[in-house]
Amino acid sequence: MSVLTACSAGPSTRPVIAVRGEENQPVDQSALAGPQPVPPLSEYRKDSLAWSACNEQMKDRLGDGVPQGDLTYECSRMTAVLDPPGRPGRGTIGIALMRVGTGKSALVVVNDPGGEPGTMKAARLAATLPKDVLSTYTIIGVDRRGTGRSDGMSCVPQTTRAQLVEHDPAETEQSNLVVAAGEASQECVLDLEGRLTAFDSWRAAADLERLRDYLGVDRLNAIGLGEGSRVITTYAQRYPARIGRIVLDGAPDPALDQVGVLESRATAAEATFEAFARDCKLRGCALANPREDVQALLQQLRTTRIRGDYVDLTPGSALNAILAGLADRPRWPALADAVVKARAGDGAGLFALIDPLVNDLDENPPRFDAGLVIGCNDTATRIPPDRVKALSADWRGKYAMFGALFARRLLHCNPFPPPKDEKLDALKSAPPIVVLSTANDPSTPAPGTEHTAQRLPGSALIGWQGSGHGALGLSGCATTAVRDYLIDAKVPSNGTVCPP
Repeated sequence: MSVLTACSAGPSTRPVIAVRGEENQPVDQSALAGPQPVPPLSEYRKDSLAWSACNEQMKDRLGDGVPQGDLTYECSRMTAVLDPPGRPGRGTIGIALMRVGTGKSALVVVNDPGGEPGTMKAARLAATLPKDVLSTYTIIGVDRRGTGRSDGMSCVPQTTRAQLVEHDPAETEQSNLVVAAGEASQECVLDLEGRLTAFDSWRAAADLERLRDYLGVDRLNAIGLGEGSRVITTYAQRYPARIGRIVLDGAPDPALDQVGVLESRATAAEATFEAFARDCKLRGCALANPREDVQALLQQLRTTRIRGDYVDLTPGSALNAILAGLADRPRWPALADAVVKARAGDGAGLFALIDPLVNDLDENPPRFDAGLVIGCNDTATRIPPDRVKALSADWRGKYAMFGALFARRLLHCNPFPPPKDEKLDALKSAPPIVVLSTANDPSTPAPGTEHTAQRLPGSALIGWQGSGHGALGLSGCATTAVRDYLIDAKVPSNGTVCPP
């Protein structure tokens, strides 16, 4: 019901600046005032980049989860300007791309920096979309800068990464975590040198503008998934005259600082776990009482950790693995089985959930490093350790399972240099943008997604009453609405609610 009753957001308090348009010239947003129609589709230049078949390469990267069907993949690489703040306009970076589908129009997919690389996520998404989407569009997945094969980062030493992931949030002492965060920052600064601050959503948005130019289209059609939505909304603010048909599936809250974001994620993670527990009981899964069983596992791991190849299974790494499982709705049965087996001393199931985060697998760099660097570059919030310690105690009382885990993540960015504040004016007008929220989303909680929709003029919010990170491809109702918008230019009613 929050989807239907949400209040509109107040006026933006951010400073007004010129928005850059074609050839970096200021755009007069007053010329864009008033409602805009859904932009028409146009053909993209299929030969604008050097595409080549990469079926086997993609299958190797996708591992055991290769989508079923006869989809064929082509890959390419685009050169973009690195543009670090200290050396604007300097350097270059390679952006990895993948395309699938036969449509004449292009639809770009951008994912979370700490999630699956965009090329792989786009391949999976394509397999879940209606077939006429793939005959209308060619889906182009982007490994955003610093992820996957777009100069993917692996700057945190393995032992340091393990310390950060394994830390037991129930411990009152956090000095080891503070030291590990400092080591991660120091090594990334040394490894990336002057490039460190060039990995953020602001510059990823400029990469999309570069891609739009390569594709030879006047407007960018795109899907932003989770934190990838931040890149798309930044793009819309920087290049308002270039907005095409846009879908945001989960979005970070634009009104909260990092403390608020992480507390909202703790709240959502608890709610998502409750939904998992209800589902578990309905299915008659092997967990007699999911919350008590997980707490028993954590206590067991405090006494005897399960040794792994890249990290050990400790209370901290187990909770991180459980979070990854909660975000992936189709893997809930496997998550329940993994907890049962871990209690019996077999950590294989939980290791499978956390290994992509901490290790280089199938030629994909560990997701932790990109999530850390880009996440810290996207927020100016830096919280001193004493306050983090107090927040950990407070949130542990409010959000018993995940509160302290999220509070301690505030320490991760402390040693990183705070980013330069890039000022953006709020959009005054835009074509309709479809925004999907998921009721129990531990990564981009529904209230934050709703706040994003409130700040986008003419947006149409669809609330899926399901669970996990993202609705597209999981909710038939939401997927059909997105199909009708992308293909038929039919804008769904704002406030539409889709059943679980």
